[in-house]
Amino acid sequence: MSSHHKLKPSYQKNYSLYLNILIFADEYLPKNNENMKSTLFWTVLFLLVSKNINAQVSFKTEYFGTSSYWHEIGEDSREKIGNCKGSAVVYQGSINIPLSVRNTKYDRPSIWSVGINGAYASLNNKNFTGVYDGMVINEMMNIALGLSYMRPLSEKWSLITSLGAGIYAPSTNLSKIRYKHLLGNVAVLFIRHLKSNMEVGGGIAINSTFGYPMVFPALYFNWNSDGKFNFKISVVDGLNLAAGYDINKFLDLSLVVEMNGQSAFTEKDGEDVTFSHQYFIAGIRPEIKLGNKVSIPITAGMHLIRSGFYSERTLKGMFSNDDYYFQASPYVSVGIKIGF
Repeated sequence: MSSHHKLKPSYQKNYSLYLNILIFADEYLPKNNENMKSTLFWTVLFLLVSKNINAQVSFKTEYFGTSSYWHEIGEDSREKIGNCKGSAVVYQGSINIPLSVRNTKYDRPSIWSVGINGAYASLNNKNFTGVYDGMVINEMMNIALGLSYMRPLSEKWSLITSLGAGIYAPSTNLSKIRYKHLLGNVAVLFIRHLKSNMEVGGGIAINSTFGYPMVFPALYFNWNSDGKFNFKISVVDGLNLAAGYDINKFLDLSLVVEMNGQSAFTEKDGEDVTFSHQYFIAGIRPEIKLGNKVSIPITAGMHLIRSGFYSERTLKGMFSNDDYYFQASPYVSVGIKIGF
């Protein structure tokens, strides 16, 4: 009998898949972003040595076409900012790993899970010179790690709790990360299961957005309808609206509307501020399905608005109507979603 152990077929298949993920990342992630690649490498290595993990992984690259930069004050006044314009590329990835799944006397299990989310935004700003210099930053890095626990309380109610921390910085240079770039958060939500495909809930979230703990309301809504035609409305992590048609086992086609974004804690004129990069996109999304566990969503459409502005890192700054944004322009994204 040979002394060499052979990989089990399923483990061998996962090994090849993990290797392909690393090759994909090396090819398509920005060449100067070694920190992001290093984080991805160690995460994939963790998945590789954990044979029985049932993880969900997704990566996405988004491109925002060039458009002019505007300033809006209130609802009735706006002006174009010189000849300033810009485009952007955003790289996003997330990994969710169930640590413990236990059956309960209800139809829903009790789950402990850990999640890792990351985003890198490269803002290609043009003509921001003279008095306009520094109005928009050039790059942003968001990395967050969270632990969550979900358990049913009854036939109709569930509890979701989460604890996490993240880095929200205007640079990928980890040596420049300071305490002010960190954000901690805790959340407790009670979820009502109205139907098998509809959930609504609320609770509280405590985070350090303003540099100190602050309590905010937390809302949760999730509804989907499966079949040949499928619909989805989700207000869980941003906004996600979709209406789709299941063409065949290899292809879905959907109309989507989504809201997403990134933030960076930084300084401007000696004051602590937050730079926000938020966008609202609409488009058509064919999703190519490669078996039951891998799919490739491709989206083409428009970003209806892409904001990019500084605000005071205070509660007052959160409700400011003084907004700066890039006008609508073409939008394209390509991603991959994998279940292990």
